[in-house]
Amino acid sequence: VNLSLSLLLSSLSLSLSSRQMTDLLFTEKDLVTSLKDYIQAEERKLEQVKQWAEKLDSLTSIATQDPEGFLGHPVNAFKLMKRLNTEWGDLENLVLKDMSDGFISNLTIQRQHFPSDEDQTGAAKALLRLQDTYQLDTQSISTGDLPGCTLTVEDCFELGRIAYSESDYRHTEVWMAQALKQLDEGEESSVEPVMVLDYLSYSVYQQGELERALDFTRRLLELDPEHQRANGNLKYFEYQLAKQRKAGEDLRYRRSEGAEPEREESEGRKGVKKDNLPEKKKYEQLCRGEGIKMTPRRQSRLFCRYYDNNQHPRYLLGPVKQEDEWDRPYIIRYHDIISEWEIEKVKELAKPRLRRATVHDPQTGQLTTAQYRVSKSAWLTANEHSVVDHINQRIEDLTGLDVQTAEELQVANYGVGGQYEPHFDFGRMSDVAAGGATVFPEVGAVVRPIKGTAVFWYNLLPSGEGDYSTRHAACPVLVGNKWVSNKWIHEHGQEFRRRCGLHEMD
Repeated sequence: VNLSLSLLLSSLSLSLSSRQMTDLLFTEKDLVTSLKDYIQAEERKLEQVKQWAEKLDSLTSIATQDPEGFLGHPVNAFKLMKRLNTEWGDLENLVLKDMSDGFISNLTIQRQHFPSDEDQTGAAKALLRLQDTYQLDTQSISTGDLPGCTLTVEDCFELGRIAYSESDYRHTEVWMAQALKQLDEGEESSVEPVMVLDYLSYSVYQQGELERALDFTRRLLELDPEHQRANGNLKYFEYQLAKQRKAGEDLRYRRSEGAEPEREESEGRKGVKKDNLPEKKKYEQLCRGEGIKMTPRRQSRLFCRYYDNNQHPRYLLGPVKQEDEWDRPYIIRYHDIISEWEIEKVKELAKPRLRRATVHDPQTGQLTTAQYRVSKSAWLTANEHSVVDHINQRIEDLTGLDVQTAEELQVANYGVGGQYEPHFDFGRMSDVAAGGATVFPEVGAVVRPIKGTAVFWYNLLPSGEGDYSTRHAACPVLVGNKWVSNKWIHEHGQEFRRRCGLHEMD
């Protein structure tokens, strides 16, 4: 594949697509309705029991004032026999009647559509991924600055617990610390501070912070002096800390005696130049709007124009709006290239077929899912609906390239936390509330998602060699959903449309 064109569709996580997540919302709404019906049925039953109790309370109060006189009346005697023999039995049946049948039946049916433990873990990992990429602190997320939703103590504890299960002790620490903070501020919760402190002490210990681990352990033991694991940890942490301090004292003594030279950090280790940052750090910086910036001189060479592709008949009277996004590699955006109706039709065709996106495993040769690509995708053929055929033709008219040898139209949905880390398309959009940009770590380009636009670039040089500057990534979606349609056009079939260069960089 040597060409990429992405159509940005719309915005509305995770291993579940936005369609599945939407379905779950309506499932939950249906369950709430069913639950309210159950509550009303129980309230009606209790009202009947209450009325019966009030009636008998009044009757027995009068009857017991003069039992002989009351029972001397044959009607009262008959009604007492009737109540005890029949009506109390009816009341017993009413009290024992299970009003939850309808709700339980509905819940059982809907449970088959519920997310699994894997889905819940995936949603938690998406949130942790967003936290790292966009440098969000736990307080901002928990208090609704993200914006919109707040997290309870139980929510923070669960995020920390999932991080712990993945041996991610840094995230375990920050989320358990947030849970503890909210407990200290008086939030009511079923989560006990002892449970939080148990996770906290061990997670900071795993990160080498023995003194803090000791502090959390001591606080835990103040609340539960008999806590078996904490008592064991206390002795172990104290032993390790004493050992650590002694080693430090020995080192200082040897240095004072000249037996151990002072080791200064080399200039290269004190700070890492931006150009030498690991690729993932560059990628995350670009997603946050940081990193390499284009010089004003280069920016002045980027233009917007009306484009008719050399007076193509389709665009001669109605040229399209074309915008230069980047110069090297040359990245172009076409505005208003797909209509609202076409967007909805493409999504409608793709939704039933969305599956977790896969990548090629070079070791096994098989397609497999991967944490660095979190999205759902589907493929649409030209002959299944005219809208797909029209989009393919529009791509050919705009680019001047033959799409007969291209791959089918791919539709991908990136929910909250959805991403695709840096990758090549050789050898391989929609408005989004926040996040979801396509970034090029090698050159610093950032292409923001704009609904109804198409972004185009060449992945191969005219010589046929791969253009390594086109290595790119999809940033995690922070708020909203990103729908994107991709078209990969093969170099085969373009021999007379984009001629090969004589030199590697031609």
